[in-house]
Amino acid sequence: MSETINTVENVHLDELKKGLADGSILLVDVREPNEFAAGRIPGSVLNPLQSFDPKALPRAPGKRVVISCRSGRRSLTALALAQKAGRDDVRAHYPGGFQEWANAGEKVEV
Repeated sequence: MSETINTVENVHLDELKKGLADGSILLVDVREPNEFAAGRIPGSVLNPLQSFDPKALPRAPGKRVVISCRSGRRSLTALALAQKAGRDDVRAHYPGGFQEWANAGEKVEV
């Protein structure tokens, strides 16, 4: 990855579940549309890395924007792109990604 990340906050499964449940986390999935359609973490919104637009990331006062992908690699790339575009408020990613979520037996939307 050639992009530089200023700050990375790793959000773990329990923290993500709590934040989604209480509305304090807004989860952005950067997988491709076909992956998202096949199964996603409930409440997540799509902004695929292939056509990633940092300007399209939600600005949600009082909510923490967390980026997620399948296994944590694409989310780091998206995080770097967001920060490079001036989104200093976007610092968090879910390194376990959809793979960890599904393997833990958590609810999946289709």
